[in-house]
Amino acid sequence: MRPSRAPTPGHPDPDRLPAFYGGVPGKRVIAWLIDWVVASVIAALLLPLTLFLGLFVFPVMVAVVGFVYRWSTLAGGSATWGMRLMAIELRDTEGLRLDGATAFWHVALHYGLLIVSPGLLISGVVTLITPKRQGLHDLVLGTVALNRAL
Repeated sequence: MRPSRAPTPGHPDPDRLPAFYGGVPGKRVIAWLIDWVVASVIAALLLPLTLFLGLFVFPVMVAVVGFVYRWSTLAGGSATWGMRLMAIELRDTEGLRLDGATAFWHVALHYGLLIVSPGLLISGVVTLITPKRQGLHDLVLGTVALNRAL
């Protein structure tokens, strides 16, 4: 006799439980801006370690610090500091918190959309029109951002 497998929780139905998705696109934008400020401050604090040579490549330094910051905070709690301030968090296809690999790919795909000129704009439009308010990188990975207080 095989042990029964408990059903996975998945994502809340946006038609039956719209409060999980209410205001999420705007909160994600504000969280994104907060996270860039945090990454910039961390990069600025690291400048003395580079003997201030990092000033010549500061935007690249902010991007690298931002990548590591986002990856580590998503893997550690399924939300960056900006997301926590905005009371949202990411969940995987089964409704669970992100693991390290999923967090890595979420950040990598997000950065890929930043590099491709209209990618972030298209992802923003997709976020506004999908029922679960998912961006392109969310759709690829099956992740969803939810209001955490619920």
